[in-house]
Amino acid sequence: MKKIGFIDYYLDEWHAEKYPGWIEEATGGEMKVVYAYGKQDKEGGETNAAWCERKGITLLSTIEEVIERSDYLVVLSPDNPEQHEELARLPLQSGKPTYVDKTFAPDRDTAVRLFELAERHKTPLFSTSALRFADEYVQAERNGVRTIASIGPGKFENYSIHQIEPIVMFLGSRPQKVMYTGTAGSAALLIAFEDGRQAALRHFGSGCPFSMALDYEDGSARVLTVQSNFFGAFIREMIAFFETGRPPVDPAETIAIASIIEYGLRAEKTPYEWIALPQG
Repeated sequence: MKKIGFIDYYLDEWHAEKYPGWIEEATGGEMKVVYAYGKQDKEGGETNAAWCERKGITLLSTIEEVIERSDYLVVLSPDNPEQHEELARLPLQSGKPTYVDKTFAPDRDTAVRLFELAERHKTPLFSTSALRFADEYVQAERNGVRTIASIGPGKFENYSIHQIEPIVMFLGSRPQKVMYTGTAGSAALLIAFEDGRQAALRHFGSGCPFSMALDYEDGSARVLTVQSNFFGAFIREMIAFFETGRPPVDPAETIAIASIIEYGLRAEKTPYEWIALPQG
């Protein structure tokens, strides 16, 4: 059995709750989350010690211990990406396959530093939104997409990743500029890519499904509404990454996504004005 170690800001969160069972089920028990570290207890929530006792996972007091005892590493903190650089610093020097949960980094510079650190220490690394692996998106034709209109639930700060990830998957890793076009109750962003291609995303209420309309160069169009088990597909990709050490996502795309989110938040302060994204 291969042992997985969790490294988190606090362990009482949805991803940490669900991943262990999904991983064990998908591998028939050949991989299990055995160790965990939490930087602090969740305010008003379950303590890390109580969480580990309930889940049958061994709580360790340092990140170093998790790294030493584990075959594979998962850095979580899905809603606090500002914690990722600190939590991932030692894992990315370990040489052990490491998955860093969404959103990968709070800004482009941090994303670049994390990938450079992993490369220097030959540590396999990837990060993604699980929506990247939704059957509806994976099976759609990628060539010739010129315009995307995307909608989904949640707030821009921590949920835009789920729309931006597939947008970058379809349109590439070289976005040029962004413009905020949202309202007080519904965040929205326009993203311009090379060659006049463009994507618009908007956030609606909690009942809104993840959907996108794709417009192609030949004049055809497709409307995709996610109904598939994208988390199941994502877990299978994570397992394959652990087994092979080959990341399924190009780092350039992950860095581009971090750039869009960072500059999208800046653009919110000056609506209807283009803001150029860093290149290279």
